[in-house]
Amino acid sequence: MPCYSSAGNLERPTLSEIPRSLIALALALALGAAVSLGITRFAYGLLLPTMRQDLGWSYALAGAMNTANAMGYFLGALACPWLMRKWGPSLMLCVGALLATAFMVGSGFVTQTDALLLQRLLAGIASALVFVAGGLLAARLGARDPLHSGLLLGLYYGGTGVGIALSSVVVPTALDAAQAALHGWRWAWWALGAVCLLFSLVLLWPARVMAGWEAPASNGSGPAVHFRWRQFAFGLSGYTLFGVGYIGYMTFVVALLRSQGHSATEITVFYALLGLAVMASSRIWAGLLSRHHDGRPMALLNALLGLATLLPALTQSWGWVLLSGMVFGGVFLSVVASTTALVRHNLPHTAWASGISAFTVVFAAGQIIGPTVVGWIADGSGGLERGLVFSASALWLGAALGLRQRALPKSAAH
Repeated sequence: MPCYSSAGNLERPTLSEIPRSLIALALALALGAAVSLGITRFAYGLLLPTMRQDLGWSYALAGAMNTANAMGYFLGALACPWLMRKWGPSLMLCVGALLATAFMVGSGFVTQTDALLLQRLLAGIASALVFVAGGLLAARLGARDPLHSGLLLGLYYGGTGVGIALSSVVVPTALDAAQAALHGWRWAWWALGAVCLLFSLVLLWPARVMAGWEAPASNGSGPAVHFRWRQFAFGLSGYTLFGVGYIGYMTFVVALLRSQGHSATEITVFYALLGLAVMASSRIWAGLLSRHHDGRPMALLNALLGLATLLPALTQSWGWVLLSGMVFGGVFLSVVASTTALVRHNLPHTAWASGISAFTVVFAAGQIIGPTVVGWIADGSGGLERGLVFSASALWLGAALGLRQRALPKSAAH
């Protein structure tokens, strides 16, 4: 998709036009998104059917596990502005990744419901530290090459796809290898923890390099500008509903496909393609994020996401199911990137941390609601299909609200 420079000339965002050092840093930072969302959050969807069967959970309890994770994410996001002011985003990125690794490994040592809920809560806190810190560092990367900021942000958020694609291979492999073991799903948690540890070690490099960077300089004129929630009310509301809607799909779509009779190989292919689409999304939507300073990107992406979410609820046709996964993967992390772009376009760098944290807080609040409500609906007569209809409806309402978000006047933004 083409984008336009500030002069109005048609530009096509390409990696060859960006300094290699910035690309390398963006790709390394992307492993933070892989840890915080791709693995710590979304790999659970692959484990849910096996854990639910082994431990005798209802869908509501299975959804509550991701609700606990989202609650932790919410608490971590609330703490992020203070922690980043005190310790800086580079240290937060590394500490958060190592903590997330420890909590992922810990999930394989317990079988009690309360203990697993606590592990998911703690992993959510750690993942918020990683994701918010990484998002701020990615925004600073974009500030060094404003013309291609959308692509650099997309590379960071697209790292979630790396985690999803790897999980689609690691989890089934570990489950197959541990079939004879008691609670064999524990081996999958340990394998995922090992991947998180490897990625955490790689993150030490961009954290160390960017710790020496000064934050982008402000123009020094006029009073300090702060993030004000009311100025972004429609964007925040639309993003909350995005959190409600998308997490129902990511939590339960694998369980739905299994209930519909799809094979383990088909599910692995579905999840891997979803992850690959996430990685490709950085290029697909870079121009949209660079060009628009208002809520139109969020609105368009939420609307597409609603369609992708609805498809598995309407048909079991393998072709349509694959299309659902690829569209979903190619869109959902770009909704997240759109909020960082919205903050970066409309506020000076001094307000970026509080702005990104605010969007992360409402994102987490939506995710607290989504899994439990969809699980509760799924336990009723409508099953998981009706739960996904609820998710799609939330996404479409979020699109309508996002469309009403306007760019801030230049005098108010800078």
